[in-house]
Amino acid sequence: MSIIDKLNKDFESRVRLGIMSILLVNDWVDFTEMKSLLAVTDGNLASHSAGLEKMNYIEVKKEFVGKKPKTSYRVTNTGRVAFKEHLDFLEKLIKSK
Repeated sequence: MSIIDKLNKDFESRVRLGIMSILLVNDWVDFTEMKSLLAVTDGNLASHSAGLEKMNYIEVKKEFVGKKPKTSYRVTNTGRVAFKEHLDFLEKLIKSK
């Protein structure tokens, strides 16, 4: 198996790379902040976050603050391990000759 075969296809999208990178260095990030940081549409963020949640890479918390809905995200332990492995394989790929 080559190094490229070890890359996790769940993180191929630039949006998913962005979500996971942001969540690795923050505890909880709300939808509005994540959308602003990534400069993506509501639908784009919602669909990619749903995919990561389905794989148990992120946790999604939905609540009301006053009368306004608030959605927040954080990385799970499974997601942290999977993403770090993905980054390790990317680094090995870059360093390979």
